[in-house]
Amino acid sequence: MRLSRRLASTTVAVALVLPLSYDAMAHARVHVTERVHVTEAEPEDPFGAACRVRITGSQVTAYCHNPYPETDRVSLHVECARWWDLDSDGSPVDAGPAQTVRLTGRCWKEVGSVWVSHRREG
Repeated sequence: MRLSRRLASTTVAVALVLPLSYDAMAHARVHVTERVHVTEAEPEDPFGAACRVRITGSQVTAYCHNPYPETDRVSLHVECARWWDLDSDGSPVDAGPAQTVRLTGRCWKEVGSVWVSHRREG
């Protein structure tokens, strides 16, 4: 008999605690979604060309398309994998509105990393 009374009292206690924790979780979810909506704001002044980079052996080619009305000055930066291989920073190229530009670079051996920098004309 004692086992069934303990089991019954434990079941009642759990049944009373579960709805309270569910309410607390529901309030926590509301706060998290509110934070997400605050941080996801649309940029007021969109800028920057979209670039696709292709590495073939030691050759690097980047195509940058600017869909915005303001000119974007893009530069290709190539960092080589070998310590003795020279890294390169390409000259800035103007990507005008609705224009696609091609940027190239290379290493003697393997390419370590590649990135494109963007700068407003002016």
